[in-house]
Amino acid sequence: MIAWRRDLHAHPELGFEEHRTAALVARELRAAGITVEEGIAGTGVVGTLQGVRPANRAIGLRADMDALAMSEATGAPYASQMPGKMHACGHDGHTATLLGAAKWLAANRDRFAGTVRLIFQPAEESRGGAQRMLEDGLFERFPVDAVYAIHNLPGLPLGTVAVPKGAVLASSDTWEVRFRGRGTHGAKPHLGTDATLAAAAFIQAVQTVVSRELDPMEAGVVSVGHMAAGHPEAPNVIPAEVLLRGTARALSAPVRDLLEARITAMANGIAALHGVEAAPVYSRRLPPTVNHAAQAAVMHRAALATLGAEHARDDHPPITAGEDFACMLEARPGAYAWLGTGAPAHPEGFHHNPHFDFNDAALVPGAAFLCGVVEAELGA
Repeated sequence: MIAWRRDLHAHPELGFEEHRTAALVARELRAAGITVEEGIAGTGVVGTLQGVRPANRAIGLRADMDALAMSEATGAPYASQMPGKMHACGHDGHTATLLGAAKWLAANRDRFAGTVRLIFQPAEESRGGAQRMLEDGLFERFPVDAVYAIHNLPGLPLGTVAVPKGAVLASSDTWEVRFRGRGTHGAKPHLGTDATLAAAAFIQAVQTVVSRELDPMEAGVVSVGHMAAGHPEAPNVIPAEVLLRGTARALSAPVRDLLEARITAMANGIAALHGVEAAPVYSRRLPPTVNHAAQAAVMHRAALATLGAEHARDDHPPITAGEDFACMLEARPGAYAWLGTGAPAHPEGFHHNPHFDFNDAALVPGAAFLCGVVEAELGA
């Protein structure tokens, strides 16, 4: 598993470009005697493994394969050989972990009854890989009764599995508002209608959605991440147009609906107040990742059985990042768990950082846990 993980780390591939990664996965699965289908959603791979005992039940185990468009700064001997690309979120570790579990399950088919689908997903990082797999007939072609996934978590004790109850991760949406006025000379503001004032008022007002309109016991985030107006060489011109773009996050569907409605209404209302026009666009990208209760309980039982009580937790606070496994959880019952990788080797070595590196010591407990999920679901 370490050899696979470091090979993948040295050869990162972005979403829907995981040709080398998918080939490695397919080769290793076939070597273990597992039936393999390639090309799902372009570069996705699904392995199908039958237990010795017949049964109608099937479950899926999913790992993501893609890297990020970042330059690595770890200095590791197996650091990325691909300029501007690196495994900065540990998907190399997830792929190696599921491959390790697959090898063990293939060699111990008498430990479970029914079918295990080994789902290696492309393009988790904001490119819609899970949805593309679903659109390519993932669960029609490879039926499952439940689907499971893990994600590494630096800071959680090494080898500990935490299975949140309910919401795990937030929805991940983007929004933009284009304010249009009438540009004019900065010395003659009365001859125009100032879109920059409307944009400034909106930036302040939109923060009140979370602070004043959301139940304090709920969670939501609205952030402005991009502003564009005018030209830096023309500071004496009031621009006719201002573009704002940002992100919105929610842990539940009702809060997500509220954020969309209020961002849109505020943009239109503030534009009218300032005598300009607004063109708000709210784009829903990923729903919240919400565990199903029965499948979360299965994961917790598996952690207890394989890792022991000291390494099994049935709770973890929600995190406002997003994850496209949420799309699979909308299509089928399932659950998502955190795999602890301990303190990062570098003080900045958390997800999406140039110093991030998956801790290889988490590979064995991660693979054991995934095998435990299969036994908990299909071992009877």
